[in-house]
Amino acid sequence: MAKILAIIADTVTFQVVQELLGQEGHQVKVVSDDQEGLDWARELSPDAIICDGTSPQINFLEVCRLVKADRELAAAYFILLTTPEQFDEIQELDAAFDDFLFKPIVKQELLARVRASKKSRELRAQLALTQQELQLSRDRMLQTEKMSSLGELVSGIAHEINNPITFIYSNLTHVQSYATDLIELLRLYQKELVNPGAEIMQKQQDMDVEFVLDDLLKIVSSMRTGSDRIRQIILSLQDFSRSDRSGWQLFDVSDGLENTLLLLQHRLPAREGRRDIKVMKEFGNLPQIECYAGLLNQAFLNIINHAIDILEESAQELAELESLKFKPVILISTQVVDAERISIEIADNDMAISKDITAQLSEPFLVAQPAEPPIYSGLALSYQIIVEQHKGELRCFSEPGKGTKIYIEIPLRHS
Repeated sequence: MAKILAIIADTVTFQVVQELLGQEGHQVKVVSDDQEGLDWARELSPDAIICDGTSPQINFLEVCRLVKADRELAAAYFILLTTPEQFDEIQELDAAFDDFLFKPIVKQELLARVRASKKSRELRAQLALTQQELQLSRDRMLQTEKMSSLGELVSGIAHEINNPITFIYSNLTHVQSYATDLIELLRLYQKELVNPGAEIMQKQQDMDVEFVLDDLLKIVSSMRTGSDRIRQIILSLQDFSRSDRSGWQLFDVSDGLENTLLLLQHRLPAREGRRDIKVMKEFGNLPQIECYAGLLNQAFLNIINHAIDILEESAQELAELESLKFKPVILISTQVVDAERISIEIADNDMAISKDITAQLSEPFLVAQPAEPPIYSGLALSYQIIVEQHKGELRCFSEPGKGTKIYIEIPLRHS
């Protein structure tokens, strides 16, 4: 059944069109004025518009022009009722109607035009969908290539930094050992040299020997801690940016989550308007899974970033005194679901209104919309990685006062 708007001033034609189309079960609205027809067209959004071009009171060219210029109505199939003589004149004007029908109306011809209008609308919708799918596929390919290139770049830089920092870290071990030996030797000299000369005494006072001896090993220890921290970050970067060009590979989800948290560590400390974000981990004893490791790391990064974003939003929405009392928490837990799947839950205690946005994330064109907020486009990309590429499951929902939870299930093996 089609929605059809007929703009016909001639009473006989008016009745014929209404009767023939009504008998076929179509929803028909017939009006006798072009302005009224345009008003009804905007209200009905018809599949087809039949306009009588033989009536002087109907400016069919203007109606056709306005319909095709309207983005909401342009898809409507515009059928012109005309005569052979008038049709020759119309061709010279190059009117933008889709089809025509000569008067007097023949039933089968009218029904054929209506069927054509329905088919044309379906084809246009299918074409628009195909174009969207092609654009989305192109965007995905560009995003995948971008992430792969970025991963290779980060991995290369991390490798270049790792060499000198490893050299520094290794040498600091020797520096600490040498400093310890020299301090012990100096202590022995202090015991043996009971009455040092004036020059030595003056030097001891100027440099505050006792403070230096006490602080030197602390400084070396602090340098080792710092360089070890840098090494851990570099290793995390190398693991996080692991190239997926080699295909499916075994991956430790717990390590991936730890590396992601390490990279996001700078976002967790307190800042103006909120307290520290506390991360609690309840990791089960998970087996390694077969996956695209780099993509899965990207999904974890997007999801944890999303949790941090909404915790910050919650703190900003609270009054100043309440925001200082608010203790933001992210809980990450993992477990084995069964012999074929594992699960990851990433939950927070934001103050969000109850909502389930899983349906939005599964909308195939969500990430193709340039006006989409970044907070959702990141989750949509994670949805594609987990659900479409790894055949897993992702659900996201919130409860007032309890926060937001993202539940993930991933198969152990690629099938």
